[in-house]
Amino acid sequence: MPMLTTRDGTQIYYRDWGKGQPVLFSHGWPLTGDAWENQMMFLRAHGYRVIAHDRRGNGRSDQPDFGNDVDSWADDLADLIAELDLEDVVLVGHSTGGGEVARYIGRHGTGRVAKVVLLDSMVPRMLQAPDNPAGVPIEAIDQIRAGTVGSRSQFFKDVTAPFFSANREESKVTQGMRDLFWFQGLQGGALAQYETSFSWQLDYTEDAKRIDVPTLVIHGDDDQIVPIDAGGRAAAKIIADVRLIVYSGGNHGIAITDPDRVNADLLAFIQEQPASASPETSAAEPTPA
Repeated sequence: MPMLTTRDGTQIYYRDWGKGQPVLFSHGWPLTGDAWENQMMFLRAHGYRVIAHDRRGNGRSDQPDFGNDVDSWADDLADLIAELDLEDVVLVGHSTGGGEVARYIGRHGTGRVAKVVLLDSMVPRMLQAPDNPAGVPIEAIDQIRAGTVGSRSQFFKDVTAPFFSANREESKVTQGMRDLFWFQGLQGGALAQYETSFSWQLDYTEDAKRIDVPTLVIHGDDDQIVPIDAGGRAAAKIIADVRLIVYSGGNHGIAITDPDRVNADLLAFIQEQPASASPETSAAEPTPA
């Protein structure tokens, strides 16, 4: 298996397919790089090199009892980019992976980065506070922590309901999609998944301000994990050259539940020439491929 040895000796697994301009994916909690397989297959078929790693503590990567924090993830990402000598890379981050991408830029800059995509991301600030009323209450994060150290298998099955908005009457989420979440979650370690939850309490505003390349923000307005007003809409007010696409009825796992829509918007954004910032748009229907 392709493995990267990071600066602190941790082994990180990654998949690297195709040739062309590189697109590097950072997954959400508690998933693995396999969560991006539909996007990777699609973009590879359109002439791009696609890379996705399993964050430390997750999937096929090492499960150390240290470094389960966003600064270490950002440095792991920097090590992977340097090891593969990636230039003009498009960074795509989902949920917690969005924080990883933003912190990478906050610590390492955009010298190797062409564009950024934040998908249902926790950037800039997920935690509810008096000055961030749209965020997630600490009690909800505490419940997730408890789930990772309790009956983790059952918790992962239960949390797929809000993750995919499977608790909505009109939901078309399949059991296979929910099983994918459960299976990938159990590949990771409880310690890393528990410690990851503390990254959700951080403020990524200063990191987001350092994103000086064209950025696409996609967020579902029925995201029950990272509310759109604390995530996508807030990020679009901070990042300079940004486009926000709101998916009407979109859930937190839209790359899995609506891959055709996400794939089309990713491809269009990657292919387009740099342009000035544009206003929020709504994507109630899938964008034509």
